Amino acid sequence: MSSGTSALRAWWAERPPAAGAAVIATGIVSVGLHLTGHDVLSGIALVLGCVAWLGLALDFVALLARERPKWVAQAATPGALTAIAATTVLGTRISLLGWQAVAAVLLALATVLWPGLIVLVVRHWGPSMPGAVFLGCVATQGLAVLGATLAAATSTAWLAHASLVPFWLGLVLYAAALFRFDWRQVTRGPGDHWVAGGALAISALAGSKLLAAEGAGRYLWNRDDHDVLHTATVALLVLDIAWYVVLLIAEVLRPRPRYDVRRWSTVFPLGMTAAATLSVAAAVEEPWLKGPGQVMLWIAVAAWLAVAAGAVLSARDALRSTGPR
Repeated sequence: MSSGTSALRAWWAERPPAAGAAVIATGIVSVGLHLTGHDVLSGIALVLGCVAWLGLALDFVALLARERPKWVAQAATPGALTAIAATTVLGTRISLLGWQAVAAVLLALATVLWPGLIVLVVRHWGPSMPGAVFLGCVATQGLAVLGATLAAATSTAWLAHASLVPFWLGLVLYAAALFRFDWRQVTRGPGDHWVAGGALAISALAGSKLLAAEGAGRYLWNRDDHDVLHTATVALLVLDIAWYVVLLIAEVLRPRPRYDVRRWSTVFPLGMTAAATLSVAAAVEEPWLKGPGQVMLWIAVAAWLAVAAGAVLSARDALRSTGPR
């Protein structure tokens, strides 16, 4: 094996659990591009996301088999929950391709992973947490998004009803995380502080998917349930956009241009807000939201390109420093 290949493997193996945010970011950008009719670009993003997911999944399994104490230590960090969220986001995009069996397998995998990881992570919550504390909500809402998407695609009423559980539980986890969040992160955070808004975005996306699951003549919710779900979805989107504005202003006032792997946790909330806006626009029949959603999507694409360039340069520098001297 060449020294270059060995260095590359060593660099990849050192990726922190939070690197899964890159898969979430790529997957949700793919979803957004699909919703706006850019299927070629969406397909490219999906392939990149799947390749990265497979690489991280292999590392996840290898670490469990070879270094269980290290695996347990990493699994207790909030970033470990990106494994669940990434799986559900890719599953959602795959479902939109019509590959429901594959999407169902990914939903089953994420559902199996969720209990153990969420308990392990929440038990290790402490005071003054970074934005990654909201990943508990993101991972949980990811189950609701994929479950509701599959329910709509396969006309499976019980799956739509079951998806209500992670939807409401995700909001409870968001409220709990809010009390743990270090608010100074808004102006000091290295990137994952954006998850404070991104968690609301995926919650709004989940609500829109649950509403959409009732389409095509299916009766899932009574009038009161539908009204509550409708109101909650719109409120979540409004709160998400409020976070979006606050965090954007904070970035302008306190620029943090240096690359950090946690910047992927900036990209996915940008993409999630765009996808949620576009999805809510269709679910609540407010077409005027499509324009802002499209603008936010291209902002997310630009951010994805910028962070991807930073990641490539960071990898190049790391490989040079570990190469032959």
